[in-house]
Amino acid sequence: MALKASELKVGDTHQQQVAENLSRTQIVQYAGASGDYMPLHTDERYAKEVAGYPGVFAHGMLSMGATGVMLTDWVGDGRLTKYSARFTRQVWPGDDLIAKATVTEIHEEDGHQVVELDLVTVNQDDQPVIAGKATARIDA
Repeated sequence: MALKASELKVGDTHQQQVAENLSRTQIVQYAGASGDYMPLHTDERYAKEVAGYPGVFAHGMLSMGATGVMLTDWVGDGRLTKYSARFTRQVWPGDDLIAKATVTEIHEEDGHQVVELDLVTVNQDDQPVIAGKATARIDA
């Protein structure tokens, strides 16, 4: 079912769990899919001994991609026109992530109804890991 401007108002929210107990295997699988084998994400020894982190952590783009799943599940495939995100905290193996979109504006643009959204993705401790914005075409 397509998202409709007539059924939305400023302040409406939508949220979705986008990761549950994120595993090191999933992080390494993302490295393979993206071609980003930076050792901070794949090499425990490097992350701890060289970089000084507690261990490996997820790619920022993995978190952004997970947030994007919530967006396309809600507004529909092919409807996003803008999507930006800022990485605000690292995502560690074992984290759960919930992505949330809040409607900030609904307007017409180039003959289409458009929704503006503020985004936040939080971990299991309700700490933001992603903050962003998105714009999507929606039905009238």
